[in-house]
Amino acid sequence: MKSMLQRGEQAFAWLLDYLYAGAWQLRALLPSKLAKQLPTSSDAQVEQIVLVPGIWESWQFMLPLARDLHQAGHRVHVVPALGYNRGTVPAMSEVVAQYLAKADLQEVVLVAHSKGGLIGKHLMAASTQGYRINRMIAISTPFSGSSYARYAPIRSLRALSPNDTGVLKLAANLSVNARIISIFSRFDPHIPGGSELAGATNIKLETMGHFRLLNDQRLKQAVCEHLSSTGPA
Repeated sequence: MKSMLQRGEQAFAWLLDYLYAGAWQLRALLPSKLAKQLPTSSDAQVEQIVLVPGIWESWQFMLPLARDLHQAGHRVHVVPALGYNRGTVPAMSEVVAQYLAKADLQEVVLVAHSKGGLIGKHLMAASTQGYRINRMIAISTPFSGSSYARYAPIRSLRALSPNDTGVLKLAANLSVNARIISIFSRFDPHIPGGSELAGATNIKLETMGHFRLLNDQRLKQAVCEHLSSTGPA
């Protein structure tokens, strides 16, 4: 059983996570010029990165990580048409697929948060544009769903339940798991079942939180390390 100290630590992590999420949702309402600045390098050696945010998140939610990737010289693309990512996983997957096709991007690395990782896996496994993706770095993704989602009042959140048909079908598809790097906290207040994915490269960081992880230096280091490697062929 959990000690009082553990319960207190996790409750505090919940609070900090919501405060962080709330602050960044407010910041996302402000205009950002970074979207036009991100794809600057034409160096063939850098990675073509496409950001895929989580549910009810705009691309600005991933701004701390995007800045670091941009400063490291990578071409970082955002998909404005995703909006706040309110649609179904297949529908949002198609939005990203259309962006990849229109921009004619090849050897793409998806960097996705939460539901964005489900969108990315669907795109890799079930889209005609999946061949454009080299690999995906998924952050705090509920690959097997979240037991909390079944109690959500909103259908888009309930669709992330472990018993949802879409989640089950995607979890059963193992064809692309070897090309996924799943990075997650040792305690995620929103995904009690964890983010480990069979056959993937799983990295557990000694941090706590679902949203705050996006601005954690350990995450940025882990992402940059995997971008510096050639990745799966």
